[in-house]
Amino acid sequence: MSDFDVEALVAAARGARERAIAPYSGFQVGAALLTSEGRVVTGCNVENATYGLTVCAERVALLKALSEGLREFRALAIVADTERPTPPCGACRQLLWEYGGDVLVVLANLSRVISRHQLADLLPLPFDGRLVPPPGGRRS
Repeated sequence: MSDFDVEALVAAARGARERAIAPYSGFQVGAALLTSEGRVVTGCNVENATYGLTVCAERVALLKALSEGLREFRALAIVADTERPTPPCGACRQLLWEYGGDVLVVLANLSRVISRHQLADLLPLPFDGRLVPPPGGRRS
């Protein structure tokens, strides 16, 4: 991805962050997922009083994209108001791997791109469909 593409994706994630619903923690996160066709799908975190039902920005973006029939992705940008990078949580990494594969993950804050990673580097030894036996059978 060119720097321009990364900056545009990060800008979309920054915009999504402004729509975050974080009344309990105040920790707003935005995500922007780039499809292989060049479409950008955004998401923001949505908190719940129980915290356990809170949904991360990354999953919101991914589920929105999947529900629209989008299945191939190139990159994901995540933005939070932090100095250090805010990587996706374990649940997000798992879903991103299963539905997005080894996408580029760009971590940024409100003013700059902090780092870039391939998802495989953030999720070594992933659990995926290759490990699930087919119905009525075993994998060898």
